[in-house]
Amino acid sequence: EPVERRARDSFTIEKGDEGSAKDGDLVWIETKNARGYGPKKGRVRSIAGHIDDKHAFSLIALANHGIPTEFPNAVIAEAEKAKLPPLGDRTDLRDTPLITIDPADAKDHDDAVFAAPDDDPENPGGFRIIVAIADVSWFVKPDSALDKEALKRGNSTYLPDRVVPMLPERLSNDLCSLRADEDRPCLAVEMIITAGGVKKRHRFMRAMMRSHAKLAYEEAQEISDGGPASAALKEVVKNLYAAFNARMQERKKRAPLDLDLPERKIILDDNGDVEKVVKRERFDAHRMIEEFMILANVAAAEALERAKTPLIYRVHDEPDPEKIEATRDYLDTLDYSLTKGAVRPANFNQLLKIAGERDQKEMVSEVVLRSQRQAIYDTENVGHFGLNLGRYAHFTSPIRRYADLTVHRGLVKAFKLGANGQTEKEAKALFKIAEDISDLERRSIAAERESADRYLAGYLEEKVGAEFDARIRGVTKFGLFVMLDESGADGFIPMRAIGSERFRFEEKEHAVIGESTGGVFRLGQAVKVKLAEAAP
Repeated sequence: EPVERRARDSFTIEKGDEGSAKDGDLVWIETKNARGYGPKKGRVRSIAGHIDDKHAFSLIALANHGIPTEFPNAVIAEAEKAKLPPLGDRTDLRDTPLITIDPADAKDHDDAVFAAPDDDPENPGGFRIIVAIADVSWFVKPDSALDKEALKRGNSTYLPDRVVPMLPERLSNDLCSLRADEDRPCLAVEMIITAGGVKKRHRFMRAMMRSHAKLAYEEAQEISDGGPASAALKEVVKNLYAAFNARMQERKKRAPLDLDLPERKIILDDNGDVEKVVKRERFDAHRMIEEFMILANVAAAEALERAKTPLIYRVHDEPDPEKIEATRDYLDTLDYSLTKGAVRPANFNQLLKIAGERDQKEMVSEVVLRSQRQAIYDTENVGHFGLNLGRYAHFTSPIRRYADLTVHRGLVKAFKLGANGQTEKEAKALFKIAEDISDLERRSIAAERESADRYLAGYLEEKVGAEFDARIRGVTKFGLFVMLDESGADGFIPMRAIGSERFRFEEKEHAVIGESTGGVFRLGQAVKVKLAEAAP
């Protein structure tokens, strides 16, 4: 039986074609009589695992979405041959105390940050910020085996038990990872901001850096709150937070969409079973890195536009007017009013503020999220609605996103920063590349979600009969989709199981209503549910 739901056929394996496979094994097969009639026949090529093995959850998700897990030999060979460049014409930033701040379990570090008060008397209270990004374009030459494979993957895929990287480990975890106390090539942007956080100017450089410290978000937050650290490191962190506070003033004026939905992380034990699911804590350290990365991404888009160099933007179009109308109608039923006419992120933020005061923030966030379009890559700039920015590109993660690599090459070409800049062939292909990597990003998200769903179903298999707090995520004529508060697992309640009376579906109200009592279950509502079945 194929694991892929879209594949309708099952295959007959004749005696002698099963290799050493036993019932319940997960196997890769090749078809035998692909053109013939009658039952489809297959031959077992290799055994991938067993259906009861937890590691199979990710394998199934990856196979289901056609995500390649092995690197071709030519790609590995090219990565193994790679060497660090000499200093040459690069700007020497090795004495600048750049530091990396990442999740505690991060294996690759593609961005480092530094800030200091600006010493220009014309900019009182301003700051100089440097964001340095691994110089992936130095190692991944256009049209090389590494480049073709990276484009085929589009991005790295993050599953609960593994990462399927865009680039081989020799690059992603070694030569392109900004490790503490090691020389690493980078593409850096120096940005000058005012005391009010407005960017005055920026300049890009190809440089050599040496990370002065590797911090987890929690550690950075602790140092900022007065925890122990060397005097030098305390100074670096203090300046970063001061520059961040200046940026927050600008952010308040810009008013990007502030959904702040909880993120969950599945923690596995040594046997690969789900030990627990935790909600990720959000510190100012997270917001600070996010803010500096947004600043650098905007600088990259502006720099390439000014240099008239073709680029791929990260765009987020404004919501579809019909969806906004439906959202407005629904919010009316909850006694919220959304402004008439064009809607800006600030209008949604006002709604969310009121929802927070009424203890309905998650519910209203869900509704706002549903009204949004998906962010995609495109060579046509329509701006970024969610961030409330006129132009935005991805520059800060070239280890794990191909879009960023194209932006790096554009900058290398635009500012004559040496080898491996954008070629004419790549410039002409950017529209197609943008389409492809948008699709590949969706593919990865689907695999990540599917793998997490299987792990959560496996985790909940032993909890059948238990009661959980949940929230209604979807209302259909067949029943309700719910999400469990604790684990984030998604479940379904068929119409017949909602209650002892008949319920009718009201599409406009995103609700089902009891025909005899008038009781209502609506989108975003908190409910108590009992687990009847879980099948990974």
